[in-house]
Amino acid sequence: MKPHRLLLALAAIIAVSVAAWWWIPDPTLARATVIAAAYLVLCLSEVVPPFVPTIVLLVVTPLLLGPVSARFKLGAVLHWPADPIVALFAGGMALGVAAQKHGVAASIAALVLRVAGSHARNLVALVMIGTAVLSMWMSNIAAAAMLLAALRPLTQGPTVSASFRRAVLLAIAVGANLGGIATPIGTGANGIAIAAVDGRNAISFLHWMAFAVPLVAAMLVVAFVLVVVRTRVAGELAARAAAPPPLGRAGAAVVLLFFVAVAAWLSEPLHGVSAPLVALAVTAVLFGTGLLERDDLGLLDWSTLGLIAGGLCLGHLIEEAGLLSSVADVPWNDYPRVARLGGLVLASALMSAVMSNTATVALLVPLGLAVDPSPSTAITIAIAASFGMPFTISTPPNAMVYGTGDVPSRDLVWIGVPLMIIGCTVVTLTGPLVLHIFGVP
Repeated sequence: MKPHRLLLALAAIIAVSVAAWWWIPDPTLARATVIAAAYLVLCLSEVVPPFVPTIVLLVVTPLLLGPVSARFKLGAVLHWPADPIVALFAGGMALGVAAQKHGVAASIAALVLRVAGSHARNLVALVMIGTAVLSMWMSNIAAAAMLLAALRPLTQGPTVSASFRRAVLLAIAVGANLGGIATPIGTGANGIAIAAVDGRNAISFLHWMAFAVPLVAAMLVVAFVLVVVRTRVAGELAARAAAPPPLGRAGAAVVLLFFVAVAAWLSEPLHGVSAPLVALAVTAVLFGTGLLERDDLGLLDWSTLGLIAGGLCLGHLIEEAGLLSSVADVPWNDYPRVARLGGLVLASALMSAVMSNTATVALLVPLGLAVDPSPSTAITIAIAASFGMPFTISTPPNAMVYGTGDVPSRDLVWIGVPLMIIGCTVVTLTGPLVLHIFGVP
């Protein structure tokens, strides 16, 4: 922890506290503003681990607001993070850990190499697609780490050109960033949006993927063109990556369980078993059969689960305290919907470029629903957050490839800015229409 960042965070929290007590006469609104601001400052400054702001919010809310209203007593507040979407993400993470442990992810990376052949551009394209596919079902950090490890013999060889090395690394970062859009469990931001509109419009796995997968496919094409133009990669490859060991029985069992889970998630409208319940069942099977053991619990991304839970809590706090009542009173209907949505989408992408996309969506979704209560508004805000990728600090995969020393930050900006602009434009102009076609008003 850097002391100066901690001091700046504390100074920001104190400044907001003084301003709230001075300018907001309603004690509930004033205290809720301070709590929300403290949560966001801790998330943005990263002076504490990602799960700590959630614990702070759960502690401070009953302390400051519990005496004001029973809605903020500890028992009521502890219900806020108990959302099925957290169980859904936990199940997805358990599958991801099992895939890593039993060599499934490494086998996928090897398959990408075999299919690509020896042409450099083919390999770059398939690396991007393979990373995106992995990122759909596990954290983007794990997806990027898998491909970086599998491709190290190709990217670090003495005969490898700098342009090819940069192209592969950029493909991994972009694929990991975009892949999370495609499924509800791809990124925490998606879960926040789904939970926010659950009472008005239930969004199944099939619904989400029906509109998100084509979007991701189109953006991957754009990203590939940008990477090729930027790096000018071309030619044939002489070196090949080492093949992983054969997939054993445990790995085959994980693959089978994965396909069963995906089939159950996609067919939810037919059998009625919710996706979070399927995820919990998958987790039980993984640990019950010994595919995962007690020590593997520590490999689950508890920090991300805590961050998702914190986003849910922040949304409940904003709603219960009525923090956005003044925003809702503004005559937003005087502005065209495309202008309202465009502002929210751009704000989501820009904020996510410098802070957690989950924290960004946790803040902007309640605001967006106050401006436009349509469920599609929350979804577009969440999708836009994944386009905030132009800087080395924007996403963990960006930081990972930058940390290799082979990708300058200007490459990430050169590719990330056009992707952000194009993605935000497409989502703003087509998002509500496409979502409406799939039953999301």
